[in-house]
Amino acid sequence: MRSFALVLLCLTATTAVYRHLLPNRFWVVRLREGLSDVDAAQLAQVTGYKLYRKVTGFPNIFVFESALGSGRGLKRSETTVKDLHENSDVMWAAQQKKLTRDKRSIWKYFDIMDNSVMLDEDYYQPPDQEFNDELWQNEWYLKDTRNQPGLPKLDLNVLPVYERGITGRGVRVAVLDDGVEYTHDDLAANFDPEISWDCNHDSPDPRPNFQDLVNSHGTRCAGEIAMVANNHKCGVGVAFGARIGGIKLLGGHVYDLIEGMALGFAYDKVDIYSSSWGPTDDGKTVERPGLLAREAIARGVRRGRGGKGVIYVWASGNGGRKSDNCNCDGYAGSIYTITVGSASQHGTKPWYGEICSSILTVTYSSGAYNDQMITTTDVGNKCTVKHTGTSASAPLAAGIIALGLEANPNITWRDVQHIIVNTAEYVPLQINMGWFMNGAGFLYNIRFGFGLMNADEFVKTAAQWQSVPEKSIEVIPKAHLLPRNLSTGIGMISEEFMSEGRIAYLEHVEVQMDLEYSERGVLEIFLTSPRGTEIQLLTRRRRDKSKDGFRPWTFMSVATWSENPTGLWKLNIIDTSALGIFNSGILWDCKLILHGTEEMPAILANGPRVYNNYVRRA
Repeated sequence: MRSFALVLLCLTATTAVYRHLLPNRFWVVRLREGLSDVDAAQLAQVTGYKLYRKVTGFPNIFVFESALGSGRGLKRSETTVKDLHENSDVMWAAQQKKLTRDKRSIWKYFDIMDNSVMLDEDYYQPPDQEFNDELWQNEWYLKDTRNQPGLPKLDLNVLPVYERGITGRGVRVAVLDDGVEYTHDDLAANFDPEISWDCNHDSPDPRPNFQDLVNSHGTRCAGEIAMVANNHKCGVGVAFGARIGGIKLLGGHVYDLIEGMALGFAYDKVDIYSSSWGPTDDGKTVERPGLLAREAIARGVRRGRGGKGVIYVWASGNGGRKSDNCNCDGYAGSIYTITVGSASQHGTKPWYGEICSSILTVTYSSGAYNDQMITTTDVGNKCTVKHTGTSASAPLAAGIIALGLEANPNITWRDVQHIIVNTAEYVPLQINMGWFMNGAGFLYNIRFGFGLMNADEFVKTAAQWQSVPEKSIEVIPKAHLLPRNLSTGIGMISEEFMSEGRIAYLEHVEVQMDLEYSERGVLEIFLTSPRGTEIQLLTRRRRDKSKDGFRPWTFMSVATWSENPTGLWKLNIIDTSALGIFNSGILWDCKLILHGTEEMPAILANGPRVYNNYVRRA
């Protein structure tokens, strides 16, 4: 039962219904440490605002409201806004604007309320005795249900984990979405009210709006993770012994304030946040988390789980048909998130799947229209066998990580990423398309990351894992003068960076650039490491006709994981259009940011990873 004290923590004297925030009227303001609520109120008045409320869960962050009223189209005067930004007590201030956030399912292509079991006879076998749940035999991704001997194993290899008694017990997973029907018969026993909240309406009830059938998304994602086992209802969650929470943020208008509160809610209690949403996957949007959302994620990895860091799992996106690239999504492109893509039951990239160098791994989802999909809970206390998209892949990854955290609660957020890199499988995936071996001996593919998650290998490796050394960061600015003109007739511009050897074993690589260009979508960007690994940071996006460029933007890659970065890095920006002579731009600024360790991670002590059945191609 939720305690009264917890309710008080999330409500103030001013009852805030954040869906009613108006553009231009509200600002989220971070003040320097040590200032009181009274100081915040005085500062708001001095700068031409009034204090609306303190932001739940953030000691130094407040909402300022315009003191000029609430008229339509209200805008602050330039002088007042300047006073707010330049005040020495203000660390940052962000005007609240309505955001578009899409769920990463592809429900509109299918009948979302068709819960019937439609199996091809080649995939059907009678129910076995492992679980009595009515749709267990449909969970082909947990146990290979094909009747085709001799084929490679087609599942996430969880049964050996269950046989050792590991089910996710003691691990708490929160689904950030449009709500969770926690009264569902297959979720209720695992529901955790302490890690659940409706951030749209400031309420402890995270159930979805049942009047809108589209709001089944969060309930479906939650079921994948923690459906109760052996209760004759629906199926079995990957981590069916874990506790599941729902944090509702897609149930109304979304602002940075809403996202920040959601991404930081109960960060001291949550082990894993699972997110299957993001900016619109339309092939032309370039958007990242706002200031409060970024602060919430950074705080989660710094202070969550007793300093070990919470794990943020993120769906890579469904814009593949629109030539979208998930490096144009600042949530998937964050070093703090585990970006998860999809693989079909045939080991191919689905038609909706995006590609990018920030994908760390994949799990299963649907592929072609007649492929099997994912089985899970549905709103109205129902079940479905038609959950799909990268929305379905991210929760499966969250469930596998929950199994690993039960086996070893001491692993950090960085450890989790290292374990995935060292245990993801290459063989079940399309082996002749896009794979390359980086300079440290790891196979990588911008379609599949380091491969398909293997629950048994992940858990066994986690159980005996020795935490990676402390992280170092090396920032390499451009040595020569900027800006650089990309003038008419030039199809490519090259930049070089020299790493001085402060890091010996890479993790994430970021390229921060401020690039102005006349047509953003024609650009492709490649980064080559000193070890000769070429990484495609950006692919052409044919629908992106924007003249905004990347002002500024951070591209991220995991492809050079564990390489030694010492030496010369080369960056190439290419105009791929046939009429590139009509385009032009300016590279105003550019820097390379390397994340890694000076000391060798223990997992590398025995040399590079060995891949079965891999033949290096010339």
